[in-house]
Amino acid sequence: MKKELIYMAAGLLALASCQENKTGTMESKQVCVSDSMAKIITIDTAKTTQMKDELSLSGEVSFDDNKVVKVFPFTSGQVMEVKVSLGDKVSKGQTLAVLRSADVAGNYTDLTSTKADLAISKRQLEQAEYLYKNGISSERDYTEAKENYAKAVASNSKVQQQIAINGGGNTSASGSLVIKAPGDGYIVEKNITAGNFIRPDNSNSLFTISNMKDVWIWANVFESDIAKVKKGYDAKITTLAYPDKVFSGNVDEVSSVLDPDNKVMKVRIALQNKDMLLKPEMFTNVLITNKEATSSVAIPASAVIFDSSKNFVVVYHDKCNLQVHEVSVIKTVDNITYISSGLKPGDKVISKGQLLLYDALTEE
Repeated sequence: MKKELIYMAAGLLALASCQENKTGTMESKQVCVSDSMAKIITIDTAKTTQMKDELSLSGEVSFDDNKVVKVFPFTSGQVMEVKVSLGDKVSKGQTLAVLRSADVAGNYTDLTSTKADLAISKRQLEQAEYLYKNGISSERDYTEAKENYAKAVASNSKVQQQIAINGGGNTSASGSLVIKAPGDGYIVEKNITAGNFIRPDNSNSLFTISNMKDVWIWANVFESDIAKVKKGYDAKITTLAYPDKVFSGNVDEVSSVLDPDNKVMKVRIALQNKDMLLKPEMFTNVLITNKEATSSVAIPASAVIFDSSKNFVVVYHDKCNLQVHEVSVIKTVDNITYISSGLKPGDKVISKGQLLLYDALTEE
């Protein structure tokens, strides 16, 4: 820094020997850039480019609905134990909770009963078949025994299927039901606690498991800004938790209807979350950018000098031919300033170290 100031001072000493003349859009002195100052300044060229537009939105993080598993109760019952908490990492097959269900106990009672009926009907069928083949009983008795056996088989199979559907190998005759994780991930929703009773008409999931490697950002767009957001537009996301970190993505879904509660349109940005920094329900700031159909002269935003409520740039022709031009700024997006007048494509402007030159050119 000290070395830079020395260079600047040397440059200004070179300016003092120059004479005054009227150039550019302002009355300014003729100044020359010394060799030492030439090493400090940066010169950029004004170019015609498509203008970008920016839209700042508020949003929040949500898990990717396409990559979550919702765990629903197989049956009604009382929650005896919950072994995980919100945010816990779980593995496939890990026990999440234990329920005790009268329905499960009833299924096993029915299974015992149907097994007994099946055994009885099987013996009766064997006896009827023996008697029929030896001409002792009628064909009707034998047919009836076969029908009874078929009914017993069907009843037993039905109860076995009910047990399989209601938890399979995770249930017992005592009525206990062990709920296990169907896959690896994190508990992002938990809707039960020990002692709760799960009603037969319950439609809510007990747990939601997400791998958290992909998340969605849902942003709110007001009616006046709907035309400024389309699918595919670039998006930059920042959070309060990580103010210096920018997450980049694209708008991949635009809602066709407005939210009936707050009258905003929802847009979705899909992001990879490899470092697990983004958490569901985290608030975000979303900056949507897109290229407009119109073009304009563009220069680095750092080249613009704001003075006396006006905007100026220092135009470089050669080291002893510098001019101060007043410019009309349309807007500044992504450190690029778009100019409507005061510059033309190909003009060279000083974007670094121009303040000393500007002061020397405009001082009275």
